[in-house]
Amino acid sequence: MNPVLSEKIFKKEAVEYSAGTMTAKGTAMKSLLLLIMVLAGASYTWKVFYEAINPASVQPWLWGGAIGGFVVAMIISFKPNLAQYLAPIYAVLEGLFLGAVSAMFNQAFAESAPGIVMNAVLLTMLTAFVMFLVYRSGLIKVNDKFIRIISIAIGAIALYYVVTIILSLFGVNLVMLHNSGPLSIGISLIIIGVAAFSLMLDFNFIEKASAAGAPKYMEWYGAFGLMVTLIWLYLEILKLLAKFAGSRD
Repeated sequence: MNPVLSEKIFKKEAVEYSAGTMTAKGTAMKSLLLLIMVLAGASYTWKVFYEAINPASVQPWLWGGAIGGFVVAMIISFKPNLAQYLAPIYAVLEGLFLGAVSAMFNQAFAESAPGIVMNAVLLTMLTAFVMFLVYRSGLIKVNDKFIRIISIAIGAIALYYVVTIILSLFGVNLVMLHNSGPLSIGISLIIIGVAAFSLMLDFNFIEKASAAGAPKYMEWYGAFGLMVTLIWLYLEILKLLAKFAGSRD
């Protein structure tokens, strides 16, 4: 499951804090606020990219947002009570990163896949909405077995990311895993599927934490965890659309 959202965390925090309780509605509102902050950060680096004489000038914002967002995310993961202060910072930093990455993809595929970024955004939102409906309908039960399966899948994907990065550092480029071939596209579809089902774990965490009377600031933590999954899903969908565009060239 989403590593930043676990039942152990909200049980521990519920014992230590008692100033107000978490609600699903409050978490939804904070998720919306974080999403707006992500869009604000993304709009800035998108503008910088297209107004700069040298588009490469956006690189500091890209890496600053990526590294800064990762560091902040790690702090929040270990200190959930800081989510109310750090989650907005995380959202803006990730927005800076996403805006730069999205602008690069948009420019690179302007001819072969016009509107690739907007399509990725719409597909991400549509996927999130569909998964929410599936969760609310009870069509798929988020039980212990489901959680174990998704957790194992996320672990395997994390290992895949790590191995790929390490190999690239040593000059090993597994082209077949990143080109527009059937294997690469298949891997992307699997990762997107896991990311989509991870949203159900996020919804389940928010519902259970609210019912268990988790402290009020955990609304920010729940919103932060949901944002982590949405950003992951968006990036994978963007990459998949780019692979489809490459396969048509």
